[in-house]
Amino acid sequence: MQLNISGHHLDITEAIKQHSTEKLSKIKHHFDHLININMILGVEKDIQKAEATIHISGADLFAKAESNNLYVSIDQMVNKLDAQIRRHKEKLNNHRKS
Repeated sequence: MQLNISGHHLDITEAIKQHSTEKLSKIKHHFDHLININMILGVEKDIQKAEATIHISGADLFAKAESNNLYVSIDQMVNKLDAQIRRHKEKLNNHRKS
């Protein structure tokens, strides 16, 4: 799995990188065929944004979250991606059973 984290009006610290990696490892438990994750973290006025695109075998998934805290935004975004991954995996399993 390749992880690219970039910042928009934000310096990516080691703590932010470590937090993101730990949260994204949760997704890897549900679906092993992750190819690439592009993550963009940004700040606009008081809003902390986190968005990510995941390239997996068979689909590209996108999620975005905004809040007052960057870590909360990352957590919300990862939860959205996790739900999308589980739905995608269910579709694959249902398709194979049919």
